[in-house]
Amino acid sequence: MIKGLIRTMRPKQWTKNVFVFAALVFDRKLTDPLLFTKTIVAFILLCLISSTVYLINDLVDIEKDRQHPRKRQRPLPSGQLKPGVAIAAAVVIPAVCLPLSLLLDFYFGLIVTGYLLVMIAYSFWLKNIVIMDVLTIASGFVLRVAAGVPMVQVERFSPWLYVCTTLLALFIGFGKRRHELFLLQTNANNHRAVLNDYNRAFLDEMMGVVTASTVMAYSLYTFSAEGLPPNHAMMLTIPFVLYGIFRYLYLIHVREEGGTPEEIILRDKPLLADVLLWGLAVIVILYLFKP
Repeated sequence: MIKGLIRTMRPKQWTKNVFVFAALVFDRKLTDPLLFTKTIVAFILLCLISSTVYLINDLVDIEKDRQHPRKRQRPLPSGQLKPGVAIAAAVVIPAVCLPLSLLLDFYFGLIVTGYLLVMIAYSFWLKNIVIMDVLTIASGFVLRVAAGVPMVQVERFSPWLYVCTTLLALFIGFGKRRHELFLLQTNANNHRAVLNDYNRAFLDEMMGVVTASTVMAYSLYTFSAEGLPPNHAMMLTIPFVLYGIFRYLYLIHVREEGGTPEEIILRDKPLLADVLLWGLAVIVILYLFKP
């Protein structure tokens, strides 16, 4: 049962919370031990709060997940984890973590509380509204980035990064919906009602829009944002972003993947290598070529 509870908390998806480190890295304070430690604590609290969201979401979708070819193997729909245990965990975790978040930093606590409320609204309501479902998922990534800002007391963090995060999350979200349509086909509506309002042509169009917008927004960030090296060296990271997006599109359209983005990044070696090289390039440029 404990193993089932841990699986339902989805530790593999904790990788999404690395967005909380964005402010620390891009404000060039990665080498500050105190701020690094505070951000680590913020990361742990975000992981636990996001696990609460997964528990609630699986409790709400338990019957629909039993009709899904993959999700029916999850602990709740398969019977490995009792709903009562999941409910208790979903109550205890935020009861402990939200006060700790407020103690760590008042504004961080507010952001984490807002994230939890938005995601609960998604589990019960917003995920059934076409387009709003993906926009809500994207807002979760933006709030993760915002949660790192109070930890650092930023001085050079550009608002462009919020725009890039939003567009990238929309890109991944629409790709996930497309994969669900492909995987479930005629049974899609029985698993997720909102899929009845989507089709592959519409999702491909939306992905085309956010793909172009993501590349443009990131490119504008690299040479127009304040606080970057004056030699515009950050523009050297654009090819990594282009390859990452094109590789992800290849995985979606050719290999028909995209259902679990966090697993794809870890499983696909070219994509993982590209993300790591992009991160390394960003750190080298930001910390070597200071304005």
